[in-house]
Amino acid sequence: MNFIKLAARNIYRNRKRSIVTSSAMAFACAMMIVFSALMDGIVAGSERNVVVMNTGDIQIHQQGYRDDPDIYKLIKTSKQLADRLRSTHYKATERLFAFGLMASDNSSSGVQLRGVDLVYEPTVTEINKHILQGQWLTKNDPQGVVIGKKLARLLDVSLGDELIFVGQTADGYMANDAFYLRGILKSVATGIDSSGVIMSNSSLRALIGLADGAHEIVIMRTEQSQDLVNASNEVKALIGNDLEVLNWRQLMPVISQFLETAQVQTWIMLLFTYIAVASVVLNAMLMSVFERIHEFGIMKAIGVTPWQVVKLIYAETLIQTFIASLLGLLLGAGLSHYLQIHGLDMSSMSDGMSFAGVALDPIWYAVLSLDSILMPVLFLFVMAMIAVIYPAIKVSLMRPVDAIHHQ
Repeated sequence: MNFIKLAARNIYRNRKRSIVTSSAMAFACAMMIVFSALMDGIVAGSERNVVVMNTGDIQIHQQGYRDDPDIYKLIKTSKQLADRLRSTHYKATERLFAFGLMASDNSSSGVQLRGVDLVYEPTVTEINKHILQGQWLTKNDPQGVVIGKKLARLLDVSLGDELIFVGQTADGYMANDAFYLRGILKSVATGIDSSGVIMSNSSLRALIGLADGAHEIVIMRTEQSQDLVNASNEVKALIGNDLEVLNWRQLMPVISQFLETAQVQTWIMLLFTYIAVASVVLNAMLMSVFERIHEFGIMKAIGVTPWQVVKLIYAETLIQTFIASLLGLLLGAGLSHYLQIHGLDMSSMSDGMSFAGVALDPIWYAVLSLDSILMPVLFLFVMAMIAVIYPAIKVSLMRPVDAIHHQ
């Protein structure tokens, strides 16, 4: 018996039901390909915002600085340590921090000043490319600053406006100076967006009276294929045990856990979606079986075995699933490719939103990968095969006499 030919004939004979069933499976498959690609894109974008825009792969601090960010808890030999790291296979930059009050003509707010090395910061992070308005800092403009977008709204300032800072120097005197707004950042992280003021390291040193040292050394692996834990241990060995060395996963455990479980979330979403699809397949196959009770009864009466009937039903399901997967693949991959290039603009819903302190990009880009294509297709086949177990068993156990006289 040619099961494929017979199954194809049965599918064509019941065209309307076959089209509805295949269309439902194809739509679900396409949407899950898009969902998987978007999830991969959100994960990649979140990790990029954490690592490339702000945190870096690894950070070095004085013991206890993160719990109590005191201006005096400096890494005294930060320059020598950064040079030593750069002489190996790492990229490194120094950062300084200070706190105080920033005022404009219309408002004031508490801020965190961040002094960055204008030469080495761009080798470690890409925050210099994350400008919403204006431009990044330059060596020729020591009074220029870049601030977070929420802080710009809070202070009600625009490019070129004067900002007055009041704080404390390292020797206990008042720090007071005027700066000029040169750039406004896109969303990076909650702290930077709402209170971050970025300036050059030299300007911040002059403002708070620090000759040398840094509060933080940020490190990026030259080769991202290098294991992060191994890189952290290697950095510890290079600098000794007096300082705290933590990678970004240790610094931001909530984000790390979210990224690690993102794949599980995709699988759960696939499962629930395809359970609904399986109910459609089950209903369609049950209808097909009950409409052909007499046909199956005659087939069994002339010698067709129960196992052959089961194979026929599975052949019909496989053909429909194969057609649905092709349609779903074409639609899902095409839409995912479009979203990979143009993105999904969610600025009206997610602009300014953050998760565990990390800003969510308002434009969601998909990342189309082999996994995001194969996983929904394989899931579709598995759920379809499970869905027809009951109708296949029902037909195989039916007696020919009962089937022929079925009303």
